[in-house]
Amino acid sequence: MDLFDFLTGTTGGKCLFTMLVSMIPIIELRGGLPFGVALGLPYYLAFPAAVIGNLIPTPFIIVYIRRIFELTRKYLPSLNGLVDRLEKKAHLKGRKVQRFQYIGLWLFVSIPLPGTGAWTGSLAAAFLGMRLKKAMPAVVLGVLTAGCVMLGLTHVGVNLFSGTV
Repeated sequence: MDLFDFLTGTTGGKCLFTMLVSMIPIIELRGGLPFGVALGLPYYLAFPAAVIGNLIPTPFIIVYIRRIFELTRKYLPSLNGLVDRLEKKAHLKGRKVQRFQYIGLWLFVSIPLPGTGAWTGSLAAAFLGMRLKKAMPAVVLGVLTAGCVMLGLTHVGVNLFSGTV
């Protein structure tokens, strides 16, 4: 059995594939959950796989991204433009979060639209100087909230296309 067959032909592989897709910036849970369902995972497996996959990178972003950007500027100056754009995005999104702090972070992460989510929320938390032990619960609640929204939208979409609505 090759890797592709494992990822698409076994329940464990489908869960892993869903987690990996949910770890990708921009796609995150809002793409990973419908992806898992499309692979044939039942909702009760697709949901936790997408949530866990979306959450895996977040503590590393909150704790290390500022240092990573600093090292990137020092050793890979050709990537300064990319780092500048990411920092600008973090500061712009951070303004939306800053007013309400952790509740704002939870609400920001919970909106399943492009430009929001766990990656951007974690980036904003890092640049706002939020501590991991306080930022992480807000991100987790946001991902769970977004997951519930996406679960409902995925269910409606599946029923709409299968003609059972």
